[in-house]
Amino acid sequence: MSQDQDSAALSGNQYIDTQKDLQEFCQKIADAEYIAVDTEFVRDKTYYPKLCLIQIASPTAIACIDPIALTNLSALKPILVNPAQVKIFHAARQDLEILYADVGVMPDPIFDTQIAATLLGLGEQIGYGNLVKACLDINLTKQHARADWEKRPLSKAQLDYAADDVRYLVQMYPAIIGDLEKHGRRDWLNKDFEALTNPALYQVELSEQWQRVSGNQKLRRKQLAVLQELCIWREQTAMDKDKPRKWILADNNLIAIATQMPNSKDKLASIRGLNSAIIDKQGSAIINAVTKALNKPEDEWPTPKKRRQLTKNHEATIDALMAIAKLKANEHSISVGALVNKNELEKLVLGETGLSIQTGWRYSLVGESLVHFLENKVSLTYINSELTIT
Repeated sequence: MSQDQDSAALSGNQYIDTQKDLQEFCQKIADAEYIAVDTEFVRDKTYYPKLCLIQIASPTAIACIDPIALTNLSALKPILVNPAQVKIFHAARQDLEILYADVGVMPDPIFDTQIAATLLGLGEQIGYGNLVKACLDINLTKQHARADWEKRPLSKAQLDYAADDVRYLVQMYPAIIGDLEKHGRRDWLNKDFEALTNPALYQVELSEQWQRVSGNQKLRRKQLAVLQELCIWREQTAMDKDKPRKWILADNNLIAIATQMPNSKDKLASIRGLNSAIIDKQGSAIINAVTKALNKPEDEWPTPKKRRQLTKNHEATIDALMAIAKLKANEHSISVGALVNKNELEKLVLGETGLSIQTGWRYSLVGESLVHFLENKVSLTYINSELTIT
């Protein structure tokens, strides 16, 4: 970024740490057609993310809002849920999760520039800095990327850095919308955005946490029942103590306990890798979870999904499907990874349904051709030194 660009980019950033200023800022941007929103938070030592800063920009105003200094963020609610005002994010999921938890409403409607960039041939999951460079030819500094946003006071340089995360979002949005309209793709992402704003996406299902533990595939159903109860206990304990779940008990310890199913502290102590502090503090709770699981009737034990094994013919078919996907991606100037991945192609070959390539714009661009190939309605041919779909 040049010095002139840097000076321009740093102007007009308001720091808000009083209710009066927050209310006045919300009134100032209330009639804007769109606003850009971003957050800064820390989560390395807690279960729940701690919101440290909210950045909001309209085409004419920009502010960094301090949720640590403010005890009430309710003034933001009408802005975040205004149906006539688009809320622009980049990689929205974590921001939506924390705003939903701390402000109490789900922002809607939204527009995610990272997702939109995939439809413009800018690659999948492009970073904010790379998108700004591609759209505005501005190089953003990464000086404060690892800043401690919880520490106060925040420096002017930190606040200016944070403000840039929305300043350029609001500048890029009209151009991105224009490019999507030019390609006839503006409405393609509506369902993707609706899915992101579904509150159910951010609910923790305690009974399903066992599926996130690495190594669960090796356990028998009875052992999975133990793992399930251990995960329920660990998740609830992490919530109650507001500590990272792996600080309560590591995944490898969960697997070891579920494998051996100890019914006493003595047997628990014999498991390799469990230190005495864990047994002293958590031993009774762990044994209670194991006992609860062992007392469950068999029809309540978790049932893992058993996927059919891929044959060599399946693998060859997947390669052919990937070739079709790449041809379609090239045809529409979209990254193939934004359309489909190998895991989805495996599921398609094995007859699974409910895949993203079976609905919406992905089906129109590539899914339909993949299904037709499997139904022998289209084929791959090599004509004049070019691979084509016939």
